[in-house]
Amino acid sequence: MAGPDEPAFADAPTLSDDDAALVEDLLSGSHRALARVITKIENRTPGYRAIVSALHEHTGGADVIGITGSPGAGKSTLVDKLAAAYRDRGDTVGVIAVDPSSPYTGGAVLGDRIRMGSNVGDMDVFFRSMSARGQLGGLSTATADAVKALDAFGKDVVVLETVGAGQNEVDVVRTADTVAVLVQPGSGDDVQTLKAGILEIGDVFVVNKADMDGAQRTVAELEEMVHRREGGTTGRGAGHHGAASMASTGRGDSAAGHGDGHHDGDHAGGSEHGESDAHGAGDSDAHGAGNSDESWTPDVLETVANSGEGVAALIEAFDAHAAYLRESGEIETTQRRRYAAEIRTLVRADVGALATAEIERRGGIERLAERVRDRETDPYAVAEAIVGPIADCVDEAGDGDRDD
Repeated sequence: MAGPDEPAFADAPTLSDDDAALVEDLLSGSHRALARVITKIENRTPGYRAIVSALHEHTGGADVIGITGSPGAGKSTLVDKLAAAYRDRGDTVGVIAVDPSSPYTGGAVLGDRIRMGSNVGDMDVFFRSMSARGQLGGLSTATADAVKALDAFGKDVVVLETVGAGQNEVDVVRTADTVAVLVQPGSGDDVQTLKAGILEIGDVFVVNKADMDGAQRTVAELEEMVHRREGGTTGRGAGHHGAASMASTGRGDSAAGHGDGHHDGDHAGGSEHGESDAHGAGDSDAHGAGNSDESWTPDVLETVANSGEGVAALIEAFDAHAAYLRESGEIETTQRRRYAAEIRTLVRADVGALATAEIERRGGIERLAERVRDRETDPYAVAEAIVGPIADCVDEAGDGDRDD
């Protein structure tokens, strides 16, 4: 609840009659409406923001699981078996597979391939292949909004399978409650990549294709890495929720807004990975409880996705981590951090769109660069001229709130 001195927020975007009916249909359980909403979200169709805003109050019920790892680790096959196993126990499932972007259309290059063979025809498994839209981490802003749509729809479990872009896969942390990192046996490069940073995001580590030679060695290497991480930090150093892991990667709530936040395009404020401003002063206190002795230690499990071996144990690990988040209160910290990142992303994207419009009004970036080259002005003066009016409007709005 806002305090007496806090500024009021703008009203939520207004839904058109058609979009209001679409939201109602989605909340009533229409898979067709769900598919249409996700299409609007992915294409950034006018009015999509009002739809996502309307869905927000209905979210919070789904367990969101991220599956990441290098290409070839067997993520798609494992996700297929996971969905089938969740259905066997009565859960409804939503799957978002984030694929590489087409350089021509921006769409998912692999979007038409058959990836969920075990669940074809099961209406309680909703599968959607989405484009990464150029983001190295494999998750676009649209993906986070699509997760909200699946959550609001009432899916019990939402699984995100990411494109597998190595260390930059840390983007999955902002959207998933539990992250599983897949490694295939005998892949020294994968383990080196983990050491370089992606180790920090895993709540569960999975050696897939465990029937191959070298599996036990890979398991031992991962267990040693987890042990070293546990020994080198205190409290909530494990998994992607801990303050230590956030600080060690220097990313915190680094925003990934490359422009999807408002207008579809690359504009001035949409830094792909944003500033590494961590989680802000407010979030650091929220991690204070992490100094307790009860911290999450990542499991290292073996699976053979082709046969489904080890899938039941993996789901047990996911359930255990979800229970830990709830019982420890860490889920609230995770959600605050996630929403902080989302707010920063959207604000940067929107301010960037305003700045881009101002650049065009002043003749375009090439004309401004030419004037700088001719020594008529300098880059700082140009930036001040573009951002100054925006800052003045913000100051005026702040003065108005204080007067109220």
